[in-house]
Amino acid sequence: MATEKQRAAARDNIKKAQAGARSKRTIANLPKSTRTALAKQANKVKRAG
Repeated sequence: MATEKQRAAARDNIKKAQAGARSKRTIANLPKSTRTALAKQANKVKRAG
């Protein structure tokens, strides 16, 4: 189980990654496996929260 501090850091990292991706559309250019992993992680967060 991640600590609250780790979850906060992860949220910050995701926000930064999303901001970068919006400016560059990085996610569209990522390998399919990475995109799948990101989507799975997002779904896990959606279900948990």
